[in-house]
Parts: sequence; C-alpha cells; structure tokens
Amino acid sequence: MSGAIFRHTHRVVYADCTDGNHIYYARYLDLLEAARGELFRSLQVPFLKLQSAGMIFPVIECRLRYKSPARYDDLLSIELWLTKAQGVRMNFSYRVLNQRGTLLLEGETLHVGTDLEEKLKRLPKELIERLQPHLRENTSE
Repeated sequence: MSGAIFRHTHRVVYADCTDGNHIYYARYLDLLEAARGELFRSLQVPFLKLQSAGMIFPVIECRLRYKSPARYDDLLSIELWLTKAQGVRMNFSYRVLNQRGTLLLEGETLHVGTDLEEKLKRLPKELIERLQPHLRENTSE
C-alpha cells in the first residue's frame, strides 16, 4: 500500500539555531509536532477537537536520524505519513528536506491513544478512516 505523503513547510528562524548556525537537535521534535498538527487539521480533526472529545495521543517512543544540518533561513519541507493506525497505536514516519532537496533528518514517532487520564483508548473508527489515505506499509520510498 502506498499512501500520500503530507508536506508542511517551515522557515528556519534564528531562535531555532545554535551559535553554530544549525538547528538545535531537539527543535526537530517541535517541527515534527507542528507537521502532525497540520496533517490533522487538513483532515478536519484538529487535536483540540479530539482532546475535547476526551482523546490524546502521547508519544511513547521516537527515533531521529540526523543526516545534515538545517541552517538559519532554510526553507524546510517536513514530510510525514502513517505506518500504523489501528487499535490504540498510531505511528508516523518523517523526512525533513531543505530547499535544495537535501535530506536533513529521518524520524519516527510512536503514539498510543488514551483518555485524558492516560488510560489506553482505541482510535475512533472515523479517525482511522480519515488517516487511511496517508497510511504506507513501505516507508523506504
């Protein structure tokens, strides 16, 4: 199965960078979070709507592989897709590229659905259906 890749852009601002003029390594997690939020908005299910319905998606694991640094004023393309959306699990894969198409980062975040008291909760059927177009089994593309 080959699902659609969602793309979100981010212009690197000075506050993202270290004195060495590259994005501070932990800031990439903020960029991935912003891209995930935009994906959900594009699907008409923003996180606030889900939270109001008593559902959140804490990260239980993440992996980042740094390939090349992003610099101040670079225009980044954050690509993401789902590798799992079933039961209580929702997993995402990411690539971050600069304006020249250079691969800067590959990553994954693994999430579980919970209620507001952090008890496991199955993903709503409607949400799984909306996420299906972005589900990919083969993440090597």
